[in-house]
Amino acid sequence: MKNWLQTFTQVFKIPELRNKILFIFGIFAVFRIMANIPIPGINVESLKALFAQFQLLGLLNIFTGGALEKLSIVMLGLGPYITAVVILQLLTMVFPQLEKLYKEEGEEGRQKFEQYGRILTFPLASLQAFSMLSLFARQGIVPELDLISKISAVLTVAAGSLLLMWFGELISEKGIGNGTSLLIFAGIVADFPRNLGQIVASYNPLMITNYLIFLAMCLIIIAGVTLVNEARRNIPVSYAKRVRGRLVYGGSSTYLPLNINPAGVMPIIFALSILTFPPMLANFFAGAGNSWGRIAQSIANFFNNAWTHGILYFFLVFLFTYFYTLVTFNPNSIAENLQKMGGFVPGIRPGQSTAKFLEFILNRILPIGALFLGLIALMPTIVQGLTRITAFYFLTGGTSILILVSVILETVREIKAQLEMREYETF
Repeated sequence: MKNWLQTFTQVFKIPELRNKILFIFGIFAVFRIMANIPIPGINVESLKALFAQFQLLGLLNIFTGGALEKLSIVMLGLGPYITAVVILQLLTMVFPQLEKLYKEEGEEGRQKFEQYGRILTFPLASLQAFSMLSLFARQGIVPELDLISKISAVLTVAAGSLLLMWFGELISEKGIGNGTSLLIFAGIVADFPRNLGQIVASYNPLMITNYLIFLAMCLIIIAGVTLVNEARRNIPVSYAKRVRGRLVYGGSSTYLPLNINPAGVMPIIFALSILTFPPMLANFFAGAGNSWGRIAQSIANFFNNAWTHGILYFFLVFLFTYFYTLVTFNPNSIAENLQKMGGFVPGIRPGQSTAKFLEFILNRILPIGALFLGLIALMPTIVQGLTRITAFYFLTGGTSILILVSVILETVREIKAQLEMREYETF
């Protein structure tokens, strides 16, 4: 506790870090103001009934900080941008030129890749906005609009998503940590008081056992996330002695840490973005009275089933843990950098042999992290099936806690790294 207080005090003593923290809080404030600006003409009772019927809407709502439930101008949150990034990263496995652009052309290639993601975000946001507004109009939640008004509403909601995308990039560039993760974190935290109010309002003394199970689940998730996120496989690295003039460099030994969960919280975010997209489109077409409408309704029912959702959720989280790690972790680059600095793994030849060794170690520890993330994501659905609790906060509690703890740990690690860097520069 003392170390945390010292770190907190030290952050606000450094003007540059203090300004970064204040900048992030300023972005959060603007985000929360926008999340509470609703579209006019909402039928609140019909909206509550729709959210009670479709659990996936509740999952999507928690990542928008309650903006979807309020039908605000940023009701889609960062979902379209995350979906665009996932689609592009999946396409790197199909198109070699796109993979080369992302992995081999350095910083310039990554900037082009990110620009493609921004461009793809707008059509996805427009499509999702049109689908959501059409669904809400069909359910009597919002009034039917003429063509010009509907285009204006779609563009407004899509622009809200683009603005949040820009906010996330500003935080990543000028703040601390990953901007996308921090905005999702802010949305979940901002919605906590309302969720706690729901718990108090729906309290039933006869269900005390179920409440204890929920509390135990939260504690297990917090402890598990902290343990796995901080767990590392240390690979010994030695540096050969180099003589330059009268100075001797190297000759030391250190460790190369490999995280058991290198992907962090991103697989959860990716899985939810992909999982909510098909039923959203299916719900839009389900109102038609033809065969396509019946097929769309069957797809929507399939995704809205709790057990189907749980199994797909687990599979996607497990898959994206592998996929995101393969995209972001490059053993060849690490092996090449070690070789340039005169480092080597004892018993392993530098270069390609070191890259194969790192890949072998990663393939052994990665299933542990992927299995853990999948089980944590699945736990709320399993407990709901066992206890028959249908409260919204219970269904999404595991995922929310997972993201909160992961983002906090990653941000604290980033702050400590910047503090250590400044101490080193001072020295």
